Amino acid sequence: MTSPSVLPAPHALPLDLGGRTALVTGAAGGIGRACALRLAAAGAEVRAVDRDAAGLDALAGDAGDLPGTLTPQVLDLTDLDAAERSAAGADILVNNAGLQLVRPLEEFPPDVFHTVLTVMLEAPFRLIRGALPHMYGQGWGRIVNISSVHGLRASAYKSAYVAAKHGLEGLSKTAALEGAAHGVTSNCVNPGYVRTPLVEKQLADQARTHGIPEERVLTEVLLRDSAVKRLIEPEEVAEAVAYLCGPGTSFVTGTSLVLDGGWSAH
Repeated sequence: MTSPSVLPAPHALPLDLGGRTALVTGAAGGIGRACALRLAAAGAEVRAVDRDAAGLDALAGDAGDLPGTLTPQVLDLTDLDAAERSAAGADILVNNAGLQLVRPLEEFPPDVFHTVLTVMLEAPFRLIRGALPHMYGQGWGRIVNISSVHGLRASAYKSAYVAAKHGLEGLSKTAALEGAAHGVTSNCVNPGYVRTPLVEKQLADQARTHGIPEERVLTEVLLRDSAVKRLIEPEEVAEAVAYLCGPGTSFVTGTSLVLDGGWSAH
């Protein structure tokens, strides 16, 4: 017999995260900003983590009238010990922070490769490690890792990003297997190209790498394999994150929710 608290009647329960504490990394802009606002709109107490203090201040101002609360926390995720400490007591963890550099392998700076792997793979490991004791103790937790279609497919010239996202997929699945007995789910959300500053910066990098004007990069490179010929909005990704934190997804774990406009259907 199924407990009604596990499987609510369809459409009977709005998303209510009142009393839950959520930590969102990379929260000052793009996907992280949209996720922080969406979870606060659902009533969560959101810890908004980023190294961009000005961006966090702007975010806090926009969150003022929402049902939940939003607390900015300036943190550089390369400080791994501090990252792990910051996750203590979180009920919901959204690993979103990321960076990108587009270069051929033989030209890729080793120090940048190291930084990308630190921020996008090792820091999520440390954040999960910091959050799990509380989640296990209460028998409930939601880990959502913002991956990418590049966590499932590779692209040339993005060695560090692709390596980090592929690693994040494996980390997420391991957390799902270990957390299942404790009421903790772990999933990836895998968007294609999202309208964020990270993608806008790629236009210049890709133009230089491919030797074409920036206006051709969007249609000929970024969206070439997408059936839906537009960028995804950050708010669309945030809705997928909110779905995975809701009351009807306790059986959704260890998987990847792909939002790529048909990119990976080829």
